[in-house]
Amino acid sequence: QVQLVESGGGLVQAGGSLRLSCAASGSIFSINAMGWFRQAPGKEREFVTAISWGRTIIYYADSVKGRFTVSRDNAKNTVYLEMNSLKPEDTAVYYCAADGNTAAIRNGEFSFWGRGTQVTVSS
Repeated sequence: QVQLVESGGGLVQAGGSLRLSCAASGSIFSINAMGWFRQAPGKEREFVTAISWGRTIIYYADSVKGRFTVSRDNAKNTVYLEMNSLKPEDTAVYYCAADGNTAAIRNGEFSFWGRGTQVTVSS
């Protein structure tokens, strides 16, 4: 099993920045893909970004391209989400996800999920 713990959320003004972290533990050698999703109250969870663990392949949702950057630190078993130029519509609970199949970065079907960290962007 894989355990994921997100951190770094908080309250920020529009135009500001936040850096989220997701630390993985457990069966970390089984991880081949990680990603970030977000869910606002009353809305469905949506894809934000995903990254492969070997060869670096990255996908971003159109809504965050040019503003968000995902990166990883293999030694720390951690993935990061740098969020810049934040907008009120970015307000959501942000979830980290992991899967043993690299295909997850394309199909969005991740097996393991964190409990989320709240990001609130004020106007």
